[in-house]
Parts: sequence; C-alpha cells; structure tokens
Amino acid sequence: MKRSPNHLKEDSNRSQGQFDHLLPQKFGRTGKLWFSFLILICIAGVIAYIYQLRNGLAVTGMHDYTSWGVYIATFVFFVAVSLVGALISAILKLTHTNWRTPLTRIAEIIAVSSIIMAALIIVIDMGRPERILNVFVYGRIQSPILWDVAVINTYLIISILMLYIPMIPDMAMCRDRLDNIPTWQKKMYRILSLNWQGDPSQIKRITRSVAVLAVLVIPVAFAIHTVTSWLFATTFRPGWDSTNFGAYFVSGAFMVGTACVIVLAYVLNRVYNLGNILTAKHFDYSGKLLHFLAVVYLYFNINEYLVPGFKLGGLEAEFLRDTFTGSKAPLFWTTQIGGLFLPIVVLLFKRARKPLPLFIISLVVIVGAWLKRYLIVIPTQQYTFIPIQDVPVSWTWYAPTFPEWVITIATVAGVLLIITLFVRWFPVIPVWEMEHEQEKQTTAFDSANAGNQKHEPYSEKPR
Repeated sequence: MKRSPNHLKEDSNRSQGQFDHLLPQKFGRTGKLWFSFLILICIAGVIAYIYQLRNGLAVTGMHDYTSWGVYIATFVFFVAVSLVGALISAILKLTHTNWRTPLTRIAEIIAVSSIIMAALIIVIDMGRPERILNVFVYGRIQSPILWDVAVINTYLIISILMLYIPMIPDMAMCRDRLDNIPTWQKKMYRILSLNWQGDPSQIKRITRSVAVLAVLVIPVAFAIHTVTSWLFATTFRPGWDSTNFGAYFVSGAFMVGTACVIVLAYVLNRVYNLGNILTAKHFDYSGKLLHFLAVVYLYFNINEYLVPGFKLGGLEAEFLRDTFTGSKAPLFWTTQIGGLFLPIVVLLFKRARKPLPLFIISLVVIVGAWLKRYLIVIPTQQYTFIPIQDVPVSWTWYAPTFPEWVITIATVAGVLLIITLFVRWFPVIPVWEMEHEQEKQTTAFDSANAGNQKHEPYSEKPR
C-alpha cells in the first residue's frame, strides 16, 4: 500500500532530531588544527613536485634498474584500498548483509578519495606529465597501461555514482534542517538533492539505481586490480612472472580496504560520538570479516612463494634467497609476521575484535600492506635477466630521496584531506538508507503480526 504524503511528512517529523547529530557540523578547534596540518603537508608536496618538474626525475632515487619507486608502490596501495567500496557497498549489499549499512558511506568515500589519488600519483610518476593525453590519443590495445587507465577512470565514475546517488535524500535533509550555514552551502545542498521529496517514485528510482550500480561495480573493481597486477605479471622480471598475481592482488586489496574502514569508523565514532550507530556489533563483524580476508590473503601468499621456492631455479632463486634470508629478509618477515600472521592469530579472540584493539590491529595491517606493496614493486627490479653494462654501483639499488618522500606523504595527506572535507560538508552515515531499512523491517513485522492473529468464526452452540 502506498503511503500518503501526510504519512511521509509524519515520518520525517518523527525522525527529525533523532539523526540531526549525524548531519554536518562545524569543525571545532581540533578539527581546524587537523585541517591546517593536512593543508601544510599538501603544500609541501606541491613545492616538492614543482622542484621535481623543474629538475626532472633525476631528483628521485629511480634509475634505469629501478624505474618504479615509492610512487608506484603507493599507487598500487591506493588502488588496493579503493576496492573496499565494492566489498562493503556492493558485495555485502547483494548478499543482504544488513549490518554493513552504517559503514557503506565510509567505505565509499575511502574508495573515491583513494582512486583519485591513485590517478594523480600516476601523473606524478611521469617525467613528462603534459604527455598524459598521448595515452588516450595514441594508446595501443596491446598495452596493459591503456587497460589500467581505462579501468581506473571507469571505476572512478562508478564509485562517485555509488557515493552520490544514495546520498541524495541526505542532501535533502541538509537542505531542510540545516539553518545556520552559509548561503553557498545551502545552495549546494539544494542543487545536489535534485528536488528530492521522498515520493514513492523517487524511492523506487534511487533503489533501482543503487542496485544496478552494485552489480556493475563488482566486475570493474575486480578488473582494476587484476589489470594492475598484469602490469607486473607481463613484465619480464623474477618475482613477477606469476599467474597468481590477479587473485593475490584482489585478496590483499579487500583485506587492507577493510582495515581502512575500521580505522576511519573508529575515529569517527570517537570524534562524533556515534556509539549508538557504530556499535560493538559492527566492529565485531568487521573484525571477523578482516580475519577471513587475511586468511584468504595468507593462502595466496603461500601459493605465490611456495612454487618458485620449491623450484629455486636461475635468477628467481637468487631473488628468493635475498628475500627470505638476505638483505630484504628483515622487511619481508616483519611484513609477513606483523602485518599478516599476527592479525590472523589475534583476531581469533573476541576481545581483539573490540573497537580499540581492532583499531590498533587495523593500523598494523595498513602499514604492513603498504610495506608489502613496496616489497612487490622495488626489490624485483634489481634483478634483471639482461643486466645493464657499465653503470654506477648506486644504480643497482634504490633508496627514495627526500622529494619522493615528501610527495608520497602529501598524497596520503590528500586522501585524508578529501575525507576530512567530506565529513565537514556531508553526512558520513547514510541516514535515509538506515531509516528506509528500519521502516521496511517495521512494516514487515507489523504485517507478520497481523497475519498471525487468528479469529475464530462465531457459531452458536446448540442447546
């Protein structure tokens, strides 16, 4: 039965005030300091990048041996993190996992901000960024670079739509309920809300659109990280010649993306007092999901190293020996044990899945994930099947320079800055979606109770 406009208005009035604390609020002193800190880091990154543009990539530690440095390692990390939007918003939605609802927008904004910086850092890594259009004008279908550019842009568009479309009703709430805001902000909410009134036809369209996007985003999300893995697998270097890379990259991406959602959810929970929305149940379920994904990623890690380790042939053997017992061993085992084995063991215990312990474990997983990408990208390039003759010894190893570190840290600050601005201007919890699901559950509950009421027919007993 369709609900009348009066009923819709009554529902809106009844919910008004209950979720007002989830609507955007002005920064306090801590928020302003945090925002200023991120801006300063980004400014430092811009200055370092201008210095790199003027003097060329010679200011970095990259040479003919190691032509991909921390820029590409961070690019792979950002692409990995961005896949969490498909995991939380799409896969869990299609499997009717309702507890994920308060986390969807957190996952989506992480996905959008990460993929934006992933695209930007590719331009930063180019020695001649003004030639970026040549990839589109003269790109060859045989080149995995073209595949990567295509899927990144496609995934960015779908991720923005996945973030924006479910947010339209919340924009209407901001339009109607926020009064003490600047005129430009009020106008922004009015434009973004697309004249949302909560009519049944509008609800039907937005529900159908989200469902279609949830189906579309999954293959694109898998494609983006699979194609990224092909950039390595199609390059003739020891350690990269692997058919396992696609699944290896995707499983690791889901794990680190989930860890990022947990970290941001914990921070927002503490800052905005969302304990009644992001409950201990959400952290417990997220911890279980992180544990499952870590076990899957452990399987692909074992598969990635076991087969070439068993054969130990040629240059691959030299690379693995250096990784397991040589100069790269301390970083490798720190990453494997600290960022993978220990979280798997610790998350078996329920106490570890409480908010604060889970927050710490997730931070460790994120740091380990970035170090893992560094190990995938950097050491392999120092073992070439065709060595370069008569080069300086310094070219045979790689160490990031100060400008590289400043620019790389600035890209991370850029992701945090986008998230910070989003939290300042938009609801970080999908209020309307939660209200809509609660209303459907209440309607179903009332219908079930009405159906269970049995009325015995009246009959007069004979005397």
